[in-house]
Amino acid sequence: MRLTLASKSAARAAVLTGAGVPFETAGSGVDEDAIKRVMLAEGAGPKEIAEALAEAKAVAVSQNRPGLVIGADQTLDLAGELYDKVETVAAARDRLLRLKGRPHQLHSAVVVAEDGQVVWRETASATLTMRDFSDAFLEGYLADEGEAALGSVGCYRLEGPGAQLFSKIQGDYFAILGLPLMGLLELLRRRGVLTA
Repeated sequence: MRLTLASKSAARAAVLTGAGVPFETAGSGVDEDAIKRVMLAEGAGPKEIAEALAEAKAVAVSQNRPGLVIGADQTLDLAGELYDKVETVAAARDRLLRLKGRPHQLHSAVVVAEDGQVVWRETASATLTMRDFSDAFLEGYLADEGEAALGSVGCYRLEGPGAQLFSKIQGDYFAILGLPLMGLLELLRRRGVLTA
């Protein structure tokens, strides 16, 4: 069965590739900012927004492609407030200083759709506590990471030097990477995409 990842995310593609899952990619064309604006105006929280965005991507792409389509999204939740990606290293510095010494949550939603209908969904959340790092550490981290820090909403790659930012992590590793994997793999085995 054909499988499509409705995302151009290199991190999500790397998770699937690393797990040995055969897939194609397709951009969803979903206006994520518009969905966020409407949902925030309606009082939705970061977790609900991640779920809605994952569903919108999967459904949109599955209307035009055969087989199963995976949509995924991740939001950063700091004390109930939604944070988006930053665009500059200076903004990354500000973001990391805001997260410093505090716990935040990452909500990762994955939805699988077929022929425009949702057939499976899962959301996993992880709590990450950033340590009280020094200014010298922060400057060194940003010098090493540069624009790579802009690739995630938290301005870190847990699979890279960003691991040094944390004192405690609770939750599923794959959810932190943006694609909860274990339940998805089970679905793909049931549907014949992967060997059972």
